[in-house]
Amino acid sequence: MRIAIPLVQGKLSLHFGHCNQFAVVDVNPTDKKIINTEIFDAPSHEPGALPKWLSGIYVNLIITGGMGKRAQMLFEQYGIKVMVGAPVDAPQQVAESYLNGTLQTGANICDH
Repeated sequence: MRIAIPLVQGKLSLHFGHCNQFAVVDVNPTDKKIINTEIFDAPSHEPGALPKWLSGIYVNLIITGGMGKRAQMLFEQYGIKVMVGAPVDAPQQVAESYLNGTLQTGANICDH
């Protein structure tokens, strides 16, 4: 499984559209282990570009602080699940919390 976490200054971005990098974390959900983490510079934020790009690198899940409903629907069309309301933290900690079932999520901070 591959988890994409949008980053600003090396930590989870509260607003998906404001990220400048992505941490892509390969995990084994059965063993609840992180296998690998890669950092990618974000491609340009043009409509439809990010779902295609993340799908092309086999991402299954995005964990972010906030994302608009239209963007969420675009990702779902590519088979990518979106989890919003996650707190600012290092990508490895976010992934570990998700794997352990302890990731605390709140409201989607993006209202468009």
